[in-house]
Amino acid sequence: MTAPDTEAEFRARVRAFLAAHPLEAGHADADPETWRRTLHEHALLGVAWPREYGGGGLTKREQVVLAEEFARAGVPTGAPHDNFGIKMVGNTLLRWGTEEQRRRFLPRILAGDDRWCQGYSEPDAGSDLAALSTRVVRDGDDWVIDGQKIWTSLASDATWIFLLARTDPSARGHRGITFLLCPMDQPGIEVRPIEMLNHEREFCEVYFTGARTAVDNVVGEVGAGWTVAMTLLSHERGEEAATNPILFRAEFDRLLALARAYGRDRDPVVRDRLAWCFMKVETMRFLGDRILTQYLRDGELGPAASISKLYWSEYHQRVSELAMQIMGPDGLVPSGARPSRNVRTDSPRAANSTASWANVFLLNARAGTVYAGSSEIQRNILGENVLGLPKEPRPATPG
Repeated sequence: MTAPDTEAEFRARVRAFLAAHPLEAGHADADPETWRRTLHEHALLGVAWPREYGGGGLTKREQVVLAEEFARAGVPTGAPHDNFGIKMVGNTLLRWGTEEQRRRFLPRILAGDDRWCQGYSEPDAGSDLAALSTRVVRDGDDWVIDGQKIWTSLASDATWIFLLARTDPSARGHRGITFLLCPMDQPGIEVRPIEMLNHEREFCEVYFTGARTAVDNVVGEVGAGWTVAMTLLSHERGEEAATNPILFRAEFDRLLALARAYGRDRDPVVRDRLAWCFMKVETMRFLGDRILTQYLRDGELGPAASISKLYWSEYHQRVSELAMQIMGPDGLVPSGARPSRNVRTDSPRAANSTASWANVFLLNARAGTVYAGSSEIQRNILGENVLGLPKEPRPATPG
């Protein structure tokens, strides 16, 4: 069967599923876990993962088809923790995990039995991740972890954390760092939520004081966790390069409706900026197709992940700024439904409320050029790895 026939067949299957399971967007937002269980029961989570690990055994192109059809229907493709479970650590285990790790963790990720969070950033190691100071030492059959992580999204509800820690304190920079999987439910871990401007407490500080995890919970080689971490970051930054544009296009359509509702769609300046947004979001779609083609050919995202992340994060700031300007004073007293997603863009058919756009602007888009690697970091990666420019000078390390 040719690839187009397979994609058409899968598209028909997705449409039949959606027709058999009508779901209003409001209900999906109210009970995402119920919808997620339905997706899992019908093998619509991890559709590009191998079947032996609980996935759908399909292709990345069919993953794009799924995103297109779900955006058209206005339903979510999963739950909040899937960003860390499926997209990040799950895909990383497919690349670097042992067979035992894959068979142990991947089916539980898809079933929702394990909820993951990410332990990368530290108070003194944000964009300069190699400056992390969390330490881990071997003690018999366990690793013992001491240190602190910050801006850990959804940590208060997570059952596992993937983290970077130093196993060799004498090593400098990227060397001597190990990638570990650690259970959250233990006395050696304390989670402190951080309240945001809208009173949500999604971000957390995580303190490790003699926390333990089994020796076989190392992913990749001990001391070589940086390579594993870069694979995970490429998935965080670019794994959705071909599906993100679908969500951003749905958001642009809401922006256009917002301009019409405020009577600003005939303003020549606003029309010019809307045209700019439309061109950018369509360019994003073609860029995503190109990155997907490269991934299917090479099996790696590489520096292309930085191109995708740089593009959508800077675009999103401009489009959300335009929404705030269209709303004018109404944007300063937001009302109505808040965003259903607190990363990237909102879900398809989200409420076109002032609260939705104001929160997207303040909590999502402004941080987009910082989280998952700042725009400056992405430009360094592209300059050094694509253009072959000299590496950025680093300050001398004392001693």
